[in-house]
Amino acid sequence: MKDFEIPDINYKEEVKKCKTMEDVVGRNGLLQRLLKDVMQNMLEAEMEEHLGREKYERSDRDDDTNIDYRNGYSKKNIKSSVGDVKLDIPRDRNSNFEPRVIKKYETVCNELDKKIIGLYARGMSTRDIQAELEELYGIDVSPSMISKITDKVMGAAAQWQNRMLDEIYPIVYMDAVHFKVREENKIVTKAAYICMALDMEGYKDILGIWIGEAEGAKFWLSVCNDLKNRGVKEILIACMDGLKGLPDAIKTVFPDVSIQNCIIHQIRNSIKYVASKDKKEFMKDLKCVYKASTEELAITSLDDLKDKWDHKYSMVIDSWYNNWDKLSTYFKYSPEIRKIIYTTNALEGFNRQLRKFTKTRTVFPTDEALRKSLYLATEKVMEKWTSPSPNWGLTLAQLTIVFKDKVGEEII
Repeated sequence: MKDFEIPDINYKEEVKKCKTMEDVVGRNGLLQRLLKDVMQNMLEAEMEEHLGREKYERSDRDDDTNIDYRNGYSKKNIKSSVGDVKLDIPRDRNSNFEPRVIKKYETVCNELDKKIIGLYARGMSTRDIQAELEELYGIDVSPSMISKITDKVMGAAAQWQNRMLDEIYPIVYMDAVHFKVREENKIVTKAAYICMALDMEGYKDILGIWIGEAEGAKFWLSVCNDLKNRGVKEILIACMDGLKGLPDAIKTVFPDVSIQNCIIHQIRNSIKYVASKDKKEFMKDLKCVYKASTEELAITSLDDLKDKWDHKYSMVIDSWYNNWDKLSTYFKYSPEIRKIIYTTNALEGFNRQLRKFTKTRTVFPTDEALRKSLYLATEKVMEKWTSPSPNWGLTLAQLTIVFKDKVGEEII
């Protein structure tokens, strides 16, 4: 094959010819041509390094049949974020040359990989990504190739899901979010079980996301056992929203944990059964219960609420009595700790972000596709978690007093 010659292009002159952004970054634009020339030069330099001499340099040992030399080129089309780049890959006689800039069998540059994974993380389907790349850059990437590229994150996702955790977490929030998944030619509802924690330094962390059929004690037990197997020895306070089976499951694995049901959810569930004309007055009386300074005052206010409203809303008031052991936990703690544990809003905020990233996916084709999307979305959300919980020093001091017998030197 004839030797390939890199064209001598005056890019200052080429820049002058560019009148629009399309001329620069569009299909066959300046950046696409520049990338081709840069990569071609790098390939030629790698071959020279491999052979130990420049392109047309002769060696005293050229007559030696063991000496390696150039053996033409092979064509290769590389997909990049500035368009398709057609390269001539140098070959050597001994077939030992393996370029580093474009690895063997590689047809998509790493930068485009990152762009595709970023689009996928933002909830775009493989076909949406295909259309986006075609429209912006003129790159034809098949949905199957996009799936293969995004599948590269599954190793990182598994490593993240199975990483070792801290021995002690002062506060954890647990919840389940539901998604539609295609399974055996049917669309079923799957639950993504999520555990968020505040660590000993007050930073938020997602300890894991587990996908199961539906909420229940058996699955929650497996989640709690997984946390223990990954190094968690103690959870001080667990906050949740009346999740079925979770209190028993977490108590089985972490028997000393304090459980706090979300007060906000309890209020919402209560008020929806109250007539519109009574809501304002009922809420005023109910506020005396959950805003009380002590549990004793809260119980007195709850009794007063029952005396006044039981004839109308006995089911609502009974719900507070029946769940009081899990609703009243926060009365044991200081205002600083109460503020953090009386609601699961922190985890709900994270769940809303997940929904934001996955809202375009009405149905996921497989559990793996759902797992991949949730991991990528979690990465994006956690990038912003750079500061500890407000006033964490004061909160930690209070936790030291309350839980010193459990955490000992770990919290001091």
